[in-house]
Amino acid sequence: MKRALTLLGLVACLSAGAENLAAANPSPGAPPSASASAARAQQFTLSNGMQLIVQQDRRAPTAVHMVWVRVGSMDEVDGTSGVAHVLEHMMFKGSKKLRAGEFSRRVAALGGRDNAFTSRDYTGYYQQIPAQRLEDVMRLESDRFANNQWPDEEFRRELEVVKEERRMRTDDQPRAALFEQFYATAYNASPYRRPVVGWMSDLEAMTPDDARAFFRKWYVPSNAAVVVAGDVDVAQVRRLAEKYYGSIPARATPERKPRTEPAQLGLRRITVKLPAEQALVALGFKVPGISQLETLGPQDQDALALLVLSEVLSGYDGARLERALQQGPQRVADSAGSSASVLGRGPSMFMLTGIPAAGRTTAQVEAALREQVQRVAREGVAPAELERVKTQWIASNIYERDSVFNQAQGLGSYWSMQLPIDAEERLLQHLRRVTSAQVQDVAARYFGDDQLTVATLEPQPLDPGKPRRPESAGDQPLH
Repeated sequence: MKRALTLLGLVACLSAGAENLAAANPSPGAPPSASASAARAQQFTLSNGMQLIVQQDRRAPTAVHMVWVRVGSMDEVDGTSGVAHVLEHMMFKGSKKLRAGEFSRRVAALGGRDNAFTSRDYTGYYQQIPAQRLEDVMRLESDRFANNQWPDEEFRRELEVVKEERRMRTDDQPRAALFEQFYATAYNASPYRRPVVGWMSDLEAMTPDDARAFFRKWYVPSNAAVVVAGDVDVAQVRRLAEKYYGSIPARATPERKPRTEPAQLGLRRITVKLPAEQALVALGFKVPGISQLETLGPQDQDALALLVLSEVLSGYDGARLERALQQGPQRVADSAGSSASVLGRGPSMFMLTGIPAAGRTTAQVEAALREQVQRVAREGVAPAELERVKTQWIASNIYERDSVFNQAQGLGSYWSMQLPIDAEERLLQHLRRVTSAQVQDVAARYFGDDQLTVATLEPQPLDPGKPRRPESAGDQPLH
């Protein structure tokens, strides 16, 4: 498993995790200079408490408009798992002014495209459009945010779509099912234990009023942000946002209960038996996360070092896990990787995953994965290897900024995590300062058994009469 990390990828780690067993690896090289033309983002508070973030980038006559709501599956309560994602679907099913499906048809008529996504921490809606059409989509989206409504029959039809999505992406996907069971085992109190798509029994019992209540509770101006990036004038965007979004009546954001995960008291291990072609082993270690970036505390510093450790293990072509586990006549794995999910509103996890090579066992892969971390703890990381990781971060970050969509998504993601508007720059600065000694230290302290959960996929015979769907990446943001 190879995974190239951009700073936006750090945010995505929390939702996708190491269960994403294949990802693109951008080619290294000199970063394109065009990205320097993007201005620094600006943030404003509208009259009703809604946030506005504007990133001006004049290189192409396009714009991305997003609405981020700081609500996801972690804000659900037991018995209604999946309601955040179901509501995301229902946001396309009408408002006081529009019929079901009309929103997307109007965006397409403007020459744009639109979609939405739900994760544990947030829900987002976006339109990518010609820049001169920005006011049109702001009018549409603000109406949907304030006045979403639909008949019960529309809800029942769309709920069947979500159920089928769960069947396709989880029930019929052994790797995704494994990670669903992993999180349900790793966490007791944290709502991260529930799948974003929801348990099927909760979907079966869900009512239209469950979705309506979730909408009324969380879709309030003070719990949302508008993000606009592209060929726009900042002052004009601010005026339009105040006109269309600032006029929505203010309401208080509901109080959130902490639901703190208690300390784990020993190793947890599960086996998942499903029809599959290959076995898989996933090791998850509970680790500290990043809580703020202004003045780093000890746990913030450890979290940054864990990010660097993950990149040392699998962040580039020929990284340690690839060399040690996937190459040579004694190779034990067809795929191996790591991720440090340390950004988010919930607990953090460091993942190691591997798919055994032919004739090898999950136990051998598990031992080999842990040995690579122990090797870092014993020997540290050479300065040249550490510098390679940091250089690739900087180059990847520049490439990422070449996409207006990525600029908007990064700003919205960081806002959702309650990080400052310049979180990307702060992260880069802090990551540049991480030392080999810090990486060696976290490798020695956080990888014992007491905070470890191990999940193993034990393949069962495939049904020759049942068509096989391609493996999904697991617990990623849902659309």
